[in-house]
Amino acid sequence: MLAIALALHVLSAVVWVGGMFAAYLCLRPAAGPLEAPLRLGLWRRFFAKFFPWVWASVVLLLATGFWMMLSFFGGFAHAPMYINIMMALGIVMVALYAWLFHGSWLKFKRAVDASDWPAAGAQLNRIRQIIAVNLPIGLIVVIVGGTGRFWA
Repeated sequence: MLAIALALHVLSAVVWVGGMFAAYLCLRPAAGPLEAPLRLGLWRRFFAKFFPWVWASVVLLLATGFWMMLSFFGGFAHAPMYINIMMALGIVMVALYAWLFHGSWLKFKRAVDASDWPAAGAQLNRIRQIIAVNLPIGLIVVIVGGTGRFWA
């Protein structure tokens, strides 16, 4: 059961962090030269496809993370420091994503649907800023998770 939980945990992290990496470092520069209606429409369609995967990843990361924390490590007090760091940063990431989704994404989606390009552009910029914070945190979590057992 531990192997299944760990596999789901790792795959969920790859989907979420990899998706942010692709969006921020590949799609963003590629979409930049497009006219506002095309660029903002592309982002709306991208996020509409990506965000359900992020929600699934969030649920799986939290469920498997807490399950492994309790069943394998015996709780936070008995877990190695790197696991506690990974958990704390993961919770920060989830909070940032929830803020992005329930705030800027919903406003962005409504603005694009109404062809309000200036409002959509402002919300896309806010989404970009949140991802600019969440992506490095996610990369740090990947490093901590992958190397932490070798720390001391």
